[in-house]
Amino acid sequence: MPDLNHVHAAAAAGFSAGAATYVAGPPEYPAEVEGWLRDDLRLGPGRAALDLGAGAGKFLPRLRAAGARLHAVEPVPEMLQILIAANADVAAKPGTAERIPLPDASMDAIVCAQSFHWFASRAALAEMRRVLKIGGALGLIWNVRDESVDWVAALTRIIGPFEGDAPRFASGRWREVFPAEGFSPLEERRFAHAHVGPPERVVVDRVLSTSFIAALSAAARETIAAQVRETIAATPALAGRAEVAFPYETRAFRCLRIA
Repeated sequence: MPDLNHVHAAAAAGFSAGAATYVAGPPEYPAEVEGWLRDDLRLGPGRAALDLGAGAGKFLPRLRAAGARLHAVEPVPEMLQILIAANADVAAKPGTAERIPLPDASMDAIVCAQSFHWFASRAALAEMRRVLKIGGALGLIWNVRDESVDWVAALTRIIGPFEGDAPRFASGRWREVFPAEGFSPLEERRFAHAHVGPPERVVVDRVLSTSFIAALSAAARETIAAQVRETIAATPALAGRAEVAFPYETRAFRCLRIA
């Protein structure tokens, strides 16, 4: 098993405790991402791709649609167990970004979906550089809540006090490791996205699946869930609706492994 000392405490605790919720809570990725995988990351039949920090495998359907040969690495055992059970075609192994259990120059692409902020470091990038072929692509992708919408901003105010020192995409600290030795400059693409479904699943479960929320006590999580449900009840766009749309923007970044 990987050394979880390399995994942030909020990730290890939250993703262990909330593995089942994480499958249903977060959104899938928009269909346009498949074009990004093919055109920007150069994936297709005969190419090998690694989903690094793969969690329960949320991003694997998009990688599979691109036609790549699939590998996954995930340090949290509870997440890896779910991934393996649902993805028999994926070569999945325990590991961390600093210790990837794959040979040198073995991957055409590495994708970090909703994960890079957890392990953004020079050491992790050096390990990814080792595993990538020359000309291979590193893809970083996040579904980011659209906080220009009032009720989405209200959700952030509910969970913000519990964030602690957990790394977040929004902080931008993950960018500090770029430009990175052996990689071309980052290039970015953006896609509008929405998670559509019952409010209990796409709003309440989404909040509860957040790593640092999932790591809280059952009583604390229930208090937060009650606040989220109060927000839903007070928002005309959400209250009493069988189906709602949670707005996101998908942010996708690419750089290439250079000599």
